Amino acid sequence: MEENLFDGITEFKTSLEIRKRLWDYSVVKTFKEGDNILNEGAYIKSIPIIARGSVKVMRTHDDGREILLYYIKTGESCVMSILGGLHNDTSKVKAIAEEETEILFIPNNKLASLIKDYPEFLNYIFRLYHKRFEEFLDIINDIAFKKIDERLLELIQKKTELYKDSTINITHEQLANELGTARVVVSRLLKQIEEFGLIRLGRNKITVLKDFDDFLRNR
Repeated sequence: MEENLFDGITEFKTSLEIRKRLWDYSVVKTFKEGDNILNEGAYIKSIPIIARGSVKVMRTHDDGREILLYYIKTGESCVMSILGGLHNDTSKVKAIAEEETEILFIPNNKLASLIKDYPEFLNYIFRLYHKRFEEFLDIINDIAFKKIDERLLELIQKKTELYKDSTINITHEQLANELGTARVVVSRLLKQIEEFGLIRLGRNKITVLKDFDDFLRNR
């Protein structure tokens, strides 16, 4: 797992020393689908690097509604956790295993030395920060300018790409939580999308039958 993981991270490919240091510092943990990895308000004690699987990062409003911020995929870390860990701060988001996931946790007290001793580790953080910043801009654009049905289609498409499968196991409630809307709204829209022949609904699952791009362009 060590070799495969670090081979997939551009900044760590050519440095055997940093790969060994990261591995020596890490504690490996495995989470089942749906497990809470980090809760809002919890102190951040270590920084995750995803070895296998994926994690969704959510934000909860005061009224209990949630919204999906981004996914952390294999080889990636959480910028919010890195920033919080460096400043001994609490988490402003919660992280949930999207599927069975294996994570390397690097203690906070090792971060400063990694950044100081290995410029490639800092480059890794900057690259992730740039990616997350672009994703946040996309979220703002989606909420401000896109209708909920378009956001729903894009979320389904993103999940099929994540799982590399045209069928995803998910409830209407879960989709609603990730979009920050009501379940009844999602159920109504899914039924309409099914009538267009784009998807087939099953018990807690959705099968994509056609590509969404043409439909979205012609709306």
